[in-house]
Amino acid sequence: MKLIVAIVQDQDAPTLIDELTEKEYRITKLASTGGFLKSGNTTLLIGVEDEKVDEVLDIIESTCKTREITTSLLTVSMPGDTYIPYPLEVKVGGATIFILDVEKYVRL
Repeated sequence: MKLIVAIVQDQDAPTLIDELTEKEYRITKLASTGGFLKSGNTTLLIGVEDEKVDEVLDIIESTCKTREITTSLLTVSMPGDTYIPYPLEVKVGGATIFILDVEKYVRL
């Protein structure tokens, strides 16, 4: 058995959760925040049998698309100067996935 930890963007999470529950995967949803853009993320914990890992990865890949957004990066050149917003194009979306071996699974 494996534990898939998938970190996805908040806007991708509802569709992904719907797709996974439709295929009868059990999911635990955790709210999380990204460090770089300080934006909302959703962390999903998905327990699956070894032979189902590829199917879950395919669902995540088809649901969580990478896209580019423009955001402001504040810069300052000298102490006492004002902050100047600097537009920055960054890629967001997709998913960060960790797959862990599960030593024991107990459901009470």
